[in-house]
This record gives sequence, structure tokens and C-alpha cells, in this order.
Amino acid sequence: MTLAASSPLQPGTSHRARDFVFTFSYESYADAHKRGMMRPPDRLVSTLIDSPEVRRVLVADPFRSWITSWVRALVDIRHRARETDKFRHVSPMRIARADPVHVDDVAAVYRDYERIVRRAAEAAQLEQPAFVTASPLVGGFTDLDWTGGALYYARDDWLSSPARRRYWPAYREAYRRIAASGRAVAAVSQEIIDRIEPTGPHRVVPNGIEPREWLGAQPTAPDWLARIPGPRAAYLGTLDSRLDIDGLETLAVARPDLHIVLIGPVPDPTYIRSLRGRPNIHIRGEVRRHEVVAVLRNVELTLLAHRRTPLTEAMSPLKVYEYLAAGRPVLATDLRPVRGLGDRVLLAESVSDFVDLLDPALGIGLQEEPARASYIAANAWTARHREILSLLGG
Repeated sequence: MTLAASSPLQPGTSHRARDFVFTFSYESYADAHKRGMMRPPDRLVSTLIDSPEVRRVLVADPFRSWITSWVRALVDIRHRARETDKFRHVSPMRIARADPVHVDDVAAVYRDYERIVRRAAEAAQLEQPAFVTASPLVGGFTDLDWTGGALYYARDDWLSSPARRRYWPAYREAYRRIAASGRAVAAVSQEIIDRIEPTGPHRVVPNGIEPREWLGAQPTAPDWLARIPGPRAAYLGTLDSRLDIDGLETLAVARPDLHIVLIGPVPDPTYIRSLRGRPNIHIRGEVRRHEVVAVLRNVELTLLAHRRTPLTEAMSPLKVYEYLAAGRPVLATDLRPVRGLGDRVLLAESVSDFVDLLDPALGIGLQEEPARASYIAANAWTARHREILSLLGG
């Protein structure tokens, strides 16, 4: 681990407020606002906007085609950025709907992207802004010699994402360039650090939680959840190939008394088709943020039911931190980023092996409120963001 100077968001600091540029990876500010600013990059943007230690911040969307931008401007009108003197927004546009695949072409595209963002930063009168990006392509294929330092925030290992396989050569080259540049890297897992091999300041900073969501009185269970008998085990997250379907079926058959509740978007309904006929598996799909909190604080058990893949090995599962913030015991696949999270997380070799640990997990019970509040305070996003931004110095 390489450390740097104190964070520009450290409470009580007296130095002059700093300017920032933040760029998303593949989603826009409107996407983040629509989902309640709840994903890790969204949280970091919110901190930059709210912090008195930040003078001005420019938030940049990824490239969008002109046609897509026009359509989205209408569809997302309620979620578009509301600029202030402090907060500015830019949505770079182009003709193409997607990035090219060849590395040289990708490099040319992101030189154009950098020019657009730089002009927007100059128009916003940012002075030597610190540059933070959640995109490996922006992190790797830009010069950024006009900034006051750059940091790549690696919340996923894009090089192991099956959905983006055709871009793997570009990601591989981006990682190489990030390492060679000496730019700072904050990654959610050691696996990502190992794959990038940065030569500049770097640190593992796992995901965190928003205390305002998790503290306070016990919420009432949603009506649909209250109708499901206990014990109930909840999984929160995208219902895609990281989810161990076979293991969940094994668990459901072996323990018909356990009701498994799956919450999250379903990008490919065929992937979870075999689960729909199970009487003790309940697929709720995507729900609003306040309902997520209410569900997790009312079930008896939570699950990290992931397959073991290069992608899941590199994740810092946000859901586990939220499970623990809810005070619920966790049954999880034994992945490196989940180890060492405490005795309320029981690890199994695979989801099929959850059967053997189910009763011990249920026996852990709910966490006492003082301990739960302490956990929430220790893992708050603001503390995580100070760690991330400290890599930029100041």
C-alpha cells in the first residue's frame, strides 16, 4: 500500500477548498440520480458536491451518441443535473453509439473526450482541478496534464467482465497505461490492485454505507414481504451470471422451510427462469431504495450467493456491508474480499454448501443496536471517501 498526504475532505482542515472533475464510467449523472445516488461512484459524487472542502466540481457523463442524448434528455428530464455555482455538468456527445474495439481507435476517442471535458472545466473556471474517474478508459487513454493530479477509482475489474469481453484488449492496455503513468489508484479489492500493478499512490478502499439510511427506528416490513413466512433469506443485487442459480436451487430443495427473497434488476430473465417455479423462492425484482432498507432490516438472514469467478473474486460486495448495517447475519461464498468481515459472516465453499451453515447462521440472530450503530459509523462512505481522495494529496 502506498499512502499520500491528508485528504482534501479531512474535517477541520484549513487549506483552500479544491476544485474537482469526476467522470462516470458507462452511466450518466441522470442514471445515478434516478436510482437515488446509491452506487459507489454516485456516493463519491454526492460527497464532492456536499463537501465544504470542495470549491467547485464538474461531473462528466460518458460519451453518448447525439441521438441517444436527445432521447435521454426527454426521458430523464426529472433527473437531469441542476447546475449551481459549485456544481457543473457536461454530457459529451458524438455520432457513434459505442466505443470502438481497436486499441488505437479507443485512444483517439478518449483524447477527444478529454478535450471536451477540459473545455468544460475551463468554462466552469476550475483551477488545477483534481481529476477522479470511474472509467478505466478515461484513466488510461488521457493525458490530464492540465489537472492537479488524477486518480482512477476502480470499483470493478472490467477486464474480467463477460459482458464487455470485446473490450478486454482496451482495458488491458488501459491498465498498463495507468500503471506506467504513476496515477493514483483506489480499488475496492486487492485483486484489482494486483491486476493493474500501479506504480503511483494506491490503496484498497472497500465499499461503505450511508448512515442516514440505516440508523433510526425499525422500519415496517413491506406488505409483500410480511406475507412471506419466516425464516426469510434475502439476496440483494443484479440477478445475473454472478448469481449461483444451481446452488440456490439446492438450498431451496434441501430446506423447504427457508424462503429465499431475490431483490434486484433482471437483465436476462432466461438466466433465472428455473427459479421461478420454486414455492420458496420469491423473485421481487428491482425496488426503491427505502424498500431495500426495510426488507433487509426485517428478514432473518442475508445471502451473498455468488459463483466463484474472476469478476466476483475482484468485487467488494456492497451488499455485504449493507447486510451488516441492517444487523442481519450473512451467509456468503468464500471470496477473498469477504474474508475478515467478522463473525457475523459465515463463509461456505459454494452456495450449495449453504445448507450445512444455515442453522448456525440463523442462530447468530440480530445484532444489538449499539454494536450495529458502531459498525455503521466505522464503515460510513464519508470515511471511505477521505481514504480515496487522500491519494491525490493536496
